[in-house]
Amino acid sequence: MWAIGELDLAYQRRDVGGSFGQLDTPEFRTMNPNSKVPVIQDDGHCLYESNTVVRYLASAYGYGDLFPGDLKIRSLADLWMDWQLSTIDRQLGPLFMATVRTEPYARDPDKISHLARKLGESFKVLDDHLAENPYIAGDQFTMGDIPLGAAAFRYFYLDILRPDLPHVSRWYDNLCNRPAYREHVMIPIGHTPEEWLALEQEGAISL
Repeated sequence: MWAIGELDLAYQRRDVGGSFGQLDTPEFRTMNPNSKVPVIQDDGHCLYESNTVVRYLASAYGYGDLFPGDLKIRSLADLWMDWQLSTIDRQLGPLFMATVRTEPYARDPDKISHLARKLGESFKVLDDHLAENPYIAGDQFTMGDIPLGAAAFRYFYLDILRPDLPHVSRWYDNLCNRPAYREHVMIPIGHTPEEWLALEQEGAISL
């Protein structure tokens, strides 16, 4: 949704997954046999997997801008998009489930502390990179900023201890000034399972 917003594309959104269900219907399985979101359909072309969707939208509607024309710059965007999947996503997911998606009385403080510490170490890697780069792929905002930028919102939203990340914080502040980021990413997700469910049902949360 953030990529769509950056590209100012017309769209029709359908909420499925989570409490909305419908992932196991024959209709949805024809679009994604893995029964997961997100899925996009663009003039009959169907795609899933978040970062693939972002790459497609950027290349189809933002070539030379969101999708860098320079191969070396584009390769950096690709590198960090893959790093988000291989590292940040694998660490942020369990931490999110251990906090927001777990009742406060059932949370394990030691587990949360361990997960937060490991994720913080990974964000330090990103911080070192951003010390010399305003954005993920260099001087300009590109598709490379989108997966990590979405993850950064949840990271800073969680009630956890974080290391000092001056360069990530500067980059994150810049993202917060982007209208499409504020509209599609900076959405409250709650701090308990009940709050999450209520926000999801309101259609606030991008699944």
